[in-house]
Amino acid sequence: MVSQDFDQRYRANARYVDVATAGDEDLGPLKHLPGTWKNTENFKGRGWNMIALPFISDDGPLDYRLLMNQYNEELKFTLVDKGVPNRGVNRGPQRGDLPDINTDQLVVTLDYEQMIKQIAADDNPASGLAGDPDLAIHHEPGLFLHMTNFTTQGLDVARLATVPHGDAALALGKSEIIDGPPVIPDISGLPLNAPPDINHPYLAPYKHFFDNAFKGVEGAGFPGFNPVNPNALLQFLPQNVKRTTVLHLDTTLDEAGIRNIPFIVRQANAAEMQSTFWIMEMDTGTDEDPDLLIAYSQFILLDFFENPAGDIIRWPHVSINVMQKTGKADAQKAQMPTPMS
Repeated sequence: MVSQDFDQRYRANARYVDVATAGDEDLGPLKHLPGTWKNTENFKGRGWNMIALPFISDDGPLDYRLLMNQYNEELKFTLVDKGVPNRGVNRGPQRGDLPDINTDQLVVTLDYEQMIKQIAADDNPASGLAGDPDLAIHHEPGLFLHMTNFTTQGLDVARLATVPHGDAALALGKSEIIDGPPVIPDISGLPLNAPPDINHPYLAPYKHFFDNAFKGVEGAGFPGFNPVNPNALLQFLPQNVKRTTVLHLDTTLDEAGIRNIPFIVRQANAAEMQSTFWIMEMDTGTDEDPDLLIAYSQFILLDFFENPAGDIIRWPHVSINVMQKTGKADAQKAQMPTPMS
C-alpha cells in the first residue's frame, strides 16, 4: 500500500513532474534507476542479441536467417511523474453495508530512453545485411511504472515500451529484493514448434552458431554467445553483490500485451515479451552511494511460418546485457568476470 506520508503529500501538492533523483524512496523498487547506465570500460561489449528473421536465401532452402549482434548500450532514466491518479470508486453494496468510498490508485512513473549500437554482427545464412560496427540497431522510449496502491495480484511494476518498427508493449510484473547476487536461470533460445533437435537441417543456422560460437570482437578463450542457452554469459556476473532488486515483467499477465502495425503482424508478429532486470548494489563496505550494476534478459517470441503440422513456429528474440551506473566514485570496484571456454 502507498505510504501515509506519500498519500498526504500527494493530496496536498497533487501530481508533478520533476527530474528523477536516484534514491528517491517514492519510486519504491525503481529508486536506483534514475540516471544513466552504460557499457563502461569494464563492461564494454556485454550486450548480446539473437533474432531469427524471415529471409529467402539463394544458397539453400531455408526461409529465415539467424542474426547475432554484440552491442553497447546507453539507458537513461530522466523524469519522474509522481502522484499520477487513476480514479476509482468502491461501492458500498459490493462491500456489505459500508459507505461508498473513493479508491484512487497512485502511480509513480520514470521515463526512459534506450539507445543501442552494435560492435559486431554476423548471420547465417549470410545475407550481407548484418551491418557494420557502430551501426545504430535499436531505439526505444518508454516508461517504467510503480503502482503504489490498489495493486492486482501483487503486480506492482509495469513497463510501457514503444519501438520504431511499429510495436507497443505493456508488460506487468512483480518486484522483489534479495540479499546477495541474483541467480540467473537457463533459458532456451531454440524456436518453439520447430524440430526439437538442433541437428535437424531446418535448424542449421542455430547449429552453425552452436558449433562456431559468435564471439563478436572478443578474443581467444571467450566462449561466445550460446544460441541454446542465451543466458549463459549472464551467469558470470560479479559475486560481490550486497543486494539485488529484481523486476520481473511479462506481457502475458492480466491485461498486458503487445500491439503491432499490420506489416509486422502478417510477417513476423511480436506476440509475447518477458524481461527480467537485476539491479545490483555492489558490496563496497558502505551503504552510502553504492556502486550499481544492472543486468537484463529479454525474451520476445516472434510468430512466423508454420511447421508441417500447421502450428505457428515461435522464434525467440533474446537480448542480454550488463551495464554500470555512471557517475559512481570508483568504477574499478565493479568489474565483470571474463568467462572462459
